[in-house]
Amino acid sequence: MPYRREQFVNGEIYHIVVRGIDNNLLFKDLDDYYRGIFSIYEFNNANPVSIKERRKRIEFAKKILREKQHRGRVSVLLPDKRERLVDVFCFSFMPNHLHLLLKQLKDGGISQFMKKLDGGYGRYFNEKYNRKGYVFQSRFVSVHIETDDQLKIVFVYIHTNPISLIEPKWKEIGIKNPDKVIKFLENKHRWSSYFDYIGKKNFPSVTERDFMLKVIGGEQGCKDFIKNWVRYKGELREFSEIALE
Repeated sequence: MPYRREQFVNGEIYHIVVRGIDNNLLFKDLDDYYRGIFSIYEFNNANPVSIKERRKRIEFAKKILREKQHRGRVSVLLPDKRERLVDVFCFSFMPNHLHLLLKQLKDGGISQFMKKLDGGYGRYFNEKYNRKGYVFQSRFVSVHIETDDQLKIVFVYIHTNPISLIEPKWKEIGIKNPDKVIKFLENKHRWSSYFDYIGKKNFPSVTERDFMLKVIGGEQGCKDFIKNWVRYKGELREFSEIALE
């Protein structure tokens, strides 16, 4: 199960990265992504959730998610009775790993949350694919966020991570088509908190966004921040290509 030996501090913010064991896929199809989203919502709870209650929530979620106009909206599931372990500020799902930006609310909150996530999603994944053993790597990576500048950088890093799905080597050589990338992030890749940050309701109940919106400058500020960064990476690629001519 994912764990870290260090003690996380209440009220502090951490960037968490957890990968599939041996870098295996964590999400193989659409249902896996939806179950992953549901899991980071449902297991952010200090109280145990009964099997009956979980099944009720899952069946209700499936019913709602089948309706196209509500697809993915966790806010319509059931009244929120959770005692949250963490504030989930941001998230981004990739096929073989996921990023989370978390503020710990309770003693041991991050460790408990990650343990519950591993047990809950891992059980679903193993049953579905007829496998045994751990799903996540035994240790997750954590970085303590100490300044506003660091927080802004991590906000961009998490939400631009999916660029590699359409430009695999962008981190090494820059972004070839900034406009295409911006459209992809704003309109196509929905497995992150970015849609909700720019005012497109997607999975609004999963994240607490007020704090980050103040730091970044509201929905338009978030959009501009990402756009400017993507275009900057595009300019870097252009300059490097010119230098090689």
